Amino acid sequence: MKWNELTIATTEESIEMISNFLHEMGAGGVSIEESGTLNKERDTSLGQWYELPLNDIPEGQAVIKGYFPEDTDIEEVITNVRPRIDELREFDIEPGEYTISSVVVDDEDWANAWKQYFKPIRVSDRLTIKPTWEDYTPSEGEQIIELDPGMAFGTGTHPTTALCLRTLESVIQGGEEVIDVGTGSGILAIGAMRLGAKKVLAVDLDPIAVTAAGENSKLNGLEGDIQVQLSDLLGVLQASAEGSASQAINVSVPVDVVVANILAEIILLFVDDVYAAVKAGGTYIASGIYKNKEDDVASGLEASGFVITGRQRDQDWIAFVAKKPE
Repeated sequence: MKWNELTIATTEESIEMISNFLHEMGAGGVSIEESGTLNKERDTSLGQWYELPLNDIPEGQAVIKGYFPEDTDIEEVITNVRPRIDELREFDIEPGEYTISSVVVDDEDWANAWKQYFKPIRVSDRLTIKPTWEDYTPSEGEQIIELDPGMAFGTGTHPTTALCLRTLESVIQGGEEVIDVGTGSGILAIGAMRLGAKKVLAVDLDPIAVTAAGENSKLNGLEGDIQVQLSDLLGVLQASAEGSASQAINVSVPVDVVVANILAEIILLFVDDVYAAVKAGGTYIASGIYKNKEDDVASGLEASGFVITGRQRDQDWIAFVAKKPE
């Protein structure tokens, strides 16, 4: 089978939004290559290692490739994606002087090639992410997250996901009920369980993500503890309020912890819903926030009644820890 490989050279801060655009337009997969320069600051405090080839991508830039079936009208995709990329500037996300190009490739050229760069990675004191195709022997006390992300978002290598996992480790004490909003590959839901959570409800509006999160929960033997639903947080609140048997959920709302690794613009849309979903004294972990949106998110959290108790940083990304007052 052949595929249309659509390549967009842009800025690192645009990666998540443009990747999402490509998925929404029917991409069968998306790959991301950031600058391979040795000058980039990388966190090695937990023994992480980076098998990233040197390349000629300038610092702060990235190359995103989306793969579409051969019968796709790729020119139509390009016509549709350009205005969406340009619109990012309205949200203070600068795509730069981006370029778009396309070629036709065989599926063997991309379907599995990316796997050679996804190795076991220690993301926190206790958590290590292990792709299913890699052999790895954990040390004493090391908790393993088995992962095959497929086409869903979240391998743990992006700063926002790693930030969330490290922050969860500082928040989860044991026995908590958790809601993971925008679960993607299910990595945060699995991480929460590995850290001692009692139950996790993982929700996403992308059917591909719901499938991937469910499969990854099974890979980790947690399908009985993690419930994956095609929903948003408002849908969860409504199901809880109505007590509908057809929409039964595995946690009691309000819950102890809500975690969301979503772009700042989306986070700001449902802060009040999160406040309603967290019990008094509970915690909200919000990640996926680029540095230029830090003040906006802080203001939004405080306006809804949250008290910000911490901010974790990785490169230019921020994760907030916010408490609902007792």
